[in-house]
Amino acid sequence: MKRILLFLATNLAVMLVMSVVLSLLGVNRYLMANGLNMSTLMVYSLVVGFTGAIISLLMSKTMAKWSTGARVIDAPSSSSELWLLDTVKKLADRAGIAMPEVAIYEGEPNAFATGAFKNSALVAVSTGLLESMTKEEVEAVLGHEIAHVANGDMVTLTLIQGVVNTFVVFLARVVGYAVDKAVFRNNDDRGPGVGYMITVFVCEILFGIVASMIVAWFSRYREFRADSGSAKLLGNSQPMIRALARLGGLEPPESMPQAFKSLGINGGQSGFAALFATHPPIEERIAALRGA
Repeated sequence: MKRILLFLATNLAVMLVMSVVLSLLGVNRYLMANGLNMSTLMVYSLVVGFTGAIISLLMSKTMAKWSTGARVIDAPSSSSELWLLDTVKKLADRAGIAMPEVAIYEGEPNAFATGAFKNSALVAVSTGLLESMTKEEVEAVLGHEIAHVANGDMVTLTLIQGVVNTFVVFLARVVGYAVDKAVFRNNDDRGPGVGYMITVFVCEILFGIVASMIVAWFSRYREFRADSGSAKLLGNSQPMIRALARLGGLEPPESMPQAFKSLGINGGQSGFAALFATHPPIEERIAALRGA
């Protein structure tokens, strides 16, 4: 899947690993000792579903630094780095959050924000962004990312992911139980058969892909909010409009890992891929800002 996010990939991997480990520990046999225990299964699904989402959230900042090669600015080594730190500090103060870590990574024009908590976030910008935009446009992009942090988008994303994970885990086991009994005709009271195991594994992957569409929809919605948040922080929507227009005229960023396009300022897809797109078309974002 072209637009798969690192957050979703980590989340799905954790869920699958937990499912396999818990199966080996005999949890599935307990769930099906006397038929499928729905109430127990729901509790099990909540634990597995939210564990994957929470682990993904807690790992988000570390994984972002690792995957992009971002260098955190501890002490500015140039006037541009000093300006970047001062600008982020100013915007963070206006948004009412603590100063996030600020990082730079090599790549085409883009930026992203991530982190488990509002007051310990990471804001990173690419060298291409700094080189291709005016300071006012860069400030607008930084305002967009600060708005993501102030809005608590990563935490909300985690809650949504946890809910859809819960349904993925729950429905996969219900389907697995039904297939095991109907197709493989497993009536062994000692526990689930191989048909159950295979069906659950396949269903978790398929349902997980469908669930990612829901998460992608929220990601697209949050982009409009962050654009509006940038305009409010700067007191003017024009810098954000100009920044988006400039991005729209550039080639899509290739050096930024696909996994973190969901966290960036640029992006967009068309056709069926639009269901998995984490960013709405730039034209729609500009139109929303002009109509605000």
